[in-house]
Amino acid sequence: MTLSPLVSALTPTRTALCLVAVALLAGCASRGPDRDGPDANPPPGLAQVPDAEPRIEPLRRGGPNKPYEVLGERYTPVTEDLPVRETGLASWYGRKFHGRPTASGEPYDMYAMTAAHKTMPIPSYARVRNPANGREVVVRINDRGPFVAGRVIDLSYTAALKLGVLAGVAPVALERLTHDDIRTGLDKSAPALPMSEPPPAGEDALMALLAADVAAGAAPPDRPAAANPAATGFWLQLGAFRQREGAAQLQQRAQREADTLAPLVTVFEDQATFRVQAGPFGSRAEALSAAEQLRRLLQLTPLLVERR
Repeated sequence: MTLSPLVSALTPTRTALCLVAVALLAGCASRGPDRDGPDANPPPGLAQVPDAEPRIEPLRRGGPNKPYEVLGERYTPVTEDLPVRETGLASWYGRKFHGRPTASGEPYDMYAMTAAHKTMPIPSYARVRNPANGREVVVRINDRGPFVAGRVIDLSYTAALKLGVLAGVAPVALERLTHDDIRTGLDKSAPALPMSEPPPAGEDALMALLAADVAAGAAPPDRPAAANPAATGFWLQLGAFRQREGAAQLQQRAQREADTLAPLVTVFEDQATFRVQAGPFGSRAEALSAAEQLRRLLQLTPLLVERR
């Protein structure tokens, strides 16, 4: 069956499948009722798969960048080389769409470092950060979706693994890398934190990641030196970690590489999480100025937090 250009662009995304069910009825029937998810035996070494290598690719107004409509909502993809910064939920899609065409026309590879976004130009490159553990990846945007409220990106299986979000949807911060970012080298991420291999099929992914830390011989986290209660004002969160060691390393790196902000960088313990934050700043403008400085120096995107 020949599908319309819009349907062809939407078929590979997991979330679009349900939302345009009427348009894709024939396609759904051919795919069968199987649920999406990981392969029973994922390839080894996925944690070491390198990030997508950003390169300058031409943007065009047609093809996957044409305006389209899903469930009564119209989307107009960006067709110029503009920055995009968002926070929201990330999901991932897997074996059900492995090998099928993406919106770009390329076959979907669940083991490559790719992702779907509703409006970023195709192709684009984006840095995605998991604030819960400080991990960052760079992915190539070659697909459309996810069309679920609150979700901003649909990751490949390997990208989700490297970010530590295989257990389900999770908050992330993402940033499109412009051509200037790529030319000037701002696409280079900070060194990634250690990753674990994919969990066995049927095993809870989050618990598997926690178990991997224990299996690696990680000692229980020490309590951080007592910090003053977080003052009111604007704070920038640089990362959050299950172990204090990771937080301490990021704190030391921030104090070393952003020395003018060094006195403001603190580690706070929140239940079982260690958060690296800089502040307080007296105004949002001051905090955003510091955030840009930290982004430039540390190659990460801080999250703005206001305490009252």
